[in-house]
Amino acid sequence: MYSYALLEPECYYLVQEKENDILTLLQVKVETDSSMYVLKFKEKETSEWKRKTDSIHDILELLSDDAVKKWKEIYYNNEDAYYEEDDE
Repeated sequence: MYSYALLEPECYYLVQEKENDILTLLQVKVETDSSMYVLKFKEKETSEWKRKTDSIHDILELLSDDAVKKWKEIYYNNEDAYYEEDDE
């Protein structure tokens, strides 16, 4: 078991928050003395505050800058595919 306290701000991590849960990509945006504000990237981007003591079942990896760049190209291009523009 790991905790959010191990995560560094502005880094992207591939984690499994609970045993047998799906993998989640997250990024720590703000760190305070006791908490962290994290962005989670699943089907939709969500954000929430987590206590540093909150558990994470497994931290699979810290993504490299190259991996983050490639992921962003795919994630944000696919996000646009769900919105159609009106011609009117």
